[in-house]
Amino acid sequence: MHIENNIPPDKARDSNRNFWDEVTPLHLKTYDVEGFLLGEPWFPGQILEEVGDVEDLSLLHLQCHFGLDTLAWSFLGAKVTGVDFSPQSIETARDLAKHTNLPAQFICSDIYALPDVLQGEYDIVFTSIGVLCWLNDLDAWAKIITHFLKPGGFFYIMEGHPLLYTFDEDGKWTFQLPYFHNPHPYFWGEDTTDYMDTSYHAKNPTYEWQWTVSDIINAIIGAGLRLEFFNEFCAMDKPVYPEMVRKEDGLFTFPDMPVELPILFSLKAYKEKSD
Repeated sequence: MHIENNIPPDKARDSNRNFWDEVTPLHLKTYDVEGFLLGEPWFPGQILEEVGDVEDLSLLHLQCHFGLDTLAWSFLGAKVTGVDFSPQSIETARDLAKHTNLPAQFICSDIYALPDVLQGEYDIVFTSIGVLCWLNDLDAWAKIITHFLKPGGFFYIMEGHPLLYTFDEDGKWTFQLPYFHNPHPYFWGEDTTDYMDTSYHAKNPTYEWQWTVSDIINAIIGAGLRLEFFNEFCAMDKPVYPEMVRKEDGLFTFPDMPVELPILFSLKAYKEKSD
């Protein structure tokens, strides 16, 4: 892993797209799709509580991968549209929608090109864990969110905390990467292991960007949204990362943390209505 100074954004995006095309069939096996199809609760309770009732609301899910979260919102009554730049992910999402008989629209598009291929506004724009590191321009991302929100609608994200990504991958909880943003991405080589199956070594390299808490909040505010809350979590009621373990209180967190650290955050922001 190292900083890649001379990679054009389009080339980095293409390599990342190839990676997600590659690992989608693996994730179809390693995500708990069977549990989902049996109707087991899908979202952590924290997400359900913070998003609230979605019955009959239109919801745009950005960076939806192969659509399990999107379809989970459909199951809860939302009118959903999922977007991802991976053709393999979108094909798989459409197959799952047919299999579950859940109404959902899935669109294959780079997120930055989405206004060119999708029309309309939504009550909710949603995105979740493991998405921001694939974006090279948070200000443009936030403006796209605002573009697709109805006045009075809201954006919600739950995501890995930026501090989490500064630690080593060996479970020793020592700092490895800088916290602050670098405009040039980190290059993860061809032999990188997949986060769902560490025995699998991906053939396609990835390029990832680090963003700080202030980068995220300021992008949202700068796009004209009104921040309602920013919350931080040291544990969840579901294991949203595969390496999480259950604590004595029943919540899940990473093993061997020396002290309680923020591992996830959530943010909710509204598009204000016109006078």
